[in-house]
Amino acid sequence: MKAIQYEEYGGPEVLRLVEVEEPHAGPGQIRLKVMAGGVNPVDFKLRRGYMRDFLPASFPVTPGSEAAGIVDEVGEGVAGVAVGDEVLGYTITGSYAQYALAEDFAPKPAGLAWETAAALPVATRTSERALDTIGVAKGETVLVHGASSVVGSVGVQQAVARGAIVIGTASEANHDYLRYLGALPVTYGDGLADRVRAAAPQGVDAVYDVTGYGVVDVSIELRGGATDRIVTVADHTALGRGVAFISADGAFGPQLTDYARLAADGRLSVRIAQGFPLADAAKAQELSEAGHPGGKLVLRP
Repeated sequence: MKAIQYEEYGGPEVLRLVEVEEPHAGPGQIRLKVMAGGVNPVDFKLRRGYMRDFLPASFPVTPGSEAAGIVDEVGEGVAGVAVGDEVLGYTITGSYAQYALAEDFAPKPAGLAWETAAALPVATRTSERALDTIGVAKGETVLVHGASSVVGSVGVQQAVARGAIVIGTASEANHDYLRYLGALPVTYGDGLADRVRAAAPQGVDAVYDVTGYGVVDVSIELRGGATDRIVTVADHTALGRGVAFISADGAFGPQLTDYARLAADGRLSVRIAQGFPLADAAKAQELSEAGHPGGKLVLRP
């Protein structure tokens, strides 16, 4: 099968379209023919070696952790799914490929587009875990940095669904989108703390950082020096300042089933920016690394 791989750390030029052996479903696994695979910022961070101290690569690497596709092999011990079913979930062999294995997955509703299905796993699990970590509850005020990104916008919607008041940072071009999602938008950059205080004179109860662009310090300031209810998914320096850093791990299939239904029904919004053929994975990662792609980037093997 065709897959994207890299055999050394570096820029997007290290990504290669290669022929590799097809994986096959073992016990507890399914194999899916990938119809769409999500491109996430962590993909280029891993490729660059930014996370090698705690997530070292085992070369060659096939990138990608989320995909949507059609089941074509079912391993021993897997119940409730059959060959031909459409699913979305987390790959254990990399989603930048024509076929991938998965152990944690959910059925794809018939009306849900492949691209949207592939965009759901990482964003929904990451944001749900983040909001649980900082204990967002009804009536509280939560600040979401990078609120117009795919992960951030899903977090906004999850926090609104919990009954929270949400302040979201974004460029002015995305303010209307944040209002549509139910958040109060503020522009990031110099003077952010003052703008947040003006938007939320009642104070900020919790902070969720998706950007990783140096907002931990201002978050601590807005929390009056407290760090216990601040979480980041992007700033690896935060741990040294007592701020929680999380990643999207742990089984999530049942919750993903619910989020897929919400997206299919139009009750969960995910913006798709652009789709790329598998051979253009380097272009997709380059756009992701440049920042602000305007929505989810998706590969179509």
